[in-house]
Amino acid sequence: MDQPLTAAELFDSVGRGYEDAFGRPPAVDAAVRTLLDRLPAGARVLDVGSGTGRPVAEDLTRAGHRVLGVDVSRAMVDIAREQVPGAEFVHADIRTWDTDERFDAVCAFFPFLQMTRAEVEDVLVRLHGRLEPAGLLALITVPMDVEDLEVPFLGHTVRLTSFATPDLLRRVGNAGFTVVETRATAFSPDREGQPDEEHLFVLAQARASATPLA
Repeated sequence: MDQPLTAAELFDSVGRGYEDAFGRPPAVDAAVRTLLDRLPAGARVLDVGSGTGRPVAEDLTRAGHRVLGVDVSRAMVDIAREQVPGAEFVHADIRTWDTDERFDAVCAFFPFLQMTRAEVEDVLVRLHGRLEPAGLLALITVPMDVEDLEVPFLGHTVRLTSFATPDLLRRVGNAGFTVVETRATAFSPDREGQPDEEHLFVLAQARASATPLA
């Protein structure tokens, strides 16, 4: 396989091809609908790994919510600004980006797969700190017990790290969240050679303290 790409390199290269291949996965549609049912009017939402802006930022903005997207890929940020002018997008790495702003909800749909496990744990705690009291975390990932595994992805090679479902839920809890709902769905990308995936949706609510659960 080729030399693995970082997340920024990968999505700068893939650009609009990501939306072509992955479109609107059922897990993402369901997660957005769940948020729309729970968010107060005019909520402030942080979209981590906002990609092309579709469908997440677009749907939330259309429903009257105020969306700030953060993505490590400059190409993705440029596409999102063009496609969803009603939202705000920032080119930054969520592992180091910071803000004093508080949010009613955070979407994190697939951004953790190219982070180390320690980075995921740190980012979860940081996201907790950016939420209003009882704010919501909507997370989607591909649940697997793998670390730093080289895999093909849309014609490139990437390093993949993830957690088995129980391990992920434990880390979400340790970051200061109470898990409210989980849902697993199968997904087939619209790209030859890209394997089927399991998508795990996790909805969690911030507790007042990030003290780890027993």
